[in-house]
Amino acid sequence: MTSAPASAPPAAVPVHQRVAELTATHLGPWQEGYLNDRSQAVAALARLRRGAGREAGETPDLWNLIDTDALHASATGTRPLSEQELVRAENALHAALTLWAFHQQSRSTPMHRRHTRERPGGLGAAVRRLMPADGVDEPVRKRLVRAGTAPDLITLAQRLRDIVALLRRDDIPLDYALLAGQLYLWQWPDGPAAVRRRWGRSFHEQRRPRPASDENTTPDTDKDA
Repeated sequence: MTSAPASAPPAAVPVHQRVAELTATHLGPWQEGYLNDRSQAVAALARLRRGAGREAGETPDLWNLIDTDALHASATGTRPLSEQELVRAENALHAALTLWAFHQQSRSTPMHRRHTRERPGGLGAAVRRLMPADGVDEPVRKRLVRAGTAPDLITLAQRLRDIVALLRRDDIPLDYALLAGQLYLWQWPDGPAAVRRRWGRSFHEQRRPRPASDENTTPDTDKDA
């Protein structure tokens, strides 16, 4: 009797994808709760806003709010992360969640919306939607370029906050899970150049008029938006 061939071990989930998935896991209940005026979610958002523009370990009030246990666990398809990977993953998670909290404040519609091919949710696409359909708002474009040339993650988060303020003003959502994964990649050698390319691609792909509704849709697995 011939035995069945052994199945190949599952491919390891990339760390940036784990960061993106954990960000989405946090944001789903917080966003739903905030939009339904649940006190716990409203309080969480207020705490998160106070951490914007700071390093992950600089705000003790957030240590028991942002649960990073999933980054330390080794489940099927994952591996233990090195200390350097953990630090960068925690930094990216912190930056994305605190930017979302600033974006969502006082907004009655979801400001985190997962990317789909039909409705791109990447940073470049969101910035493009700030502009007139028949042209380019050069000062706004320069904000994206300036963010792309930030020398470190803290400076990048601060420059992204300026962009998020414009998105918030116009009720334009962003895929913060996608952004978190990109912020993780940013912190590695050659990461800034790779992330800038993704933002540029996203910017140029967003040419369609604004959709009539920005309600959340089924997530897409294409993470180059």
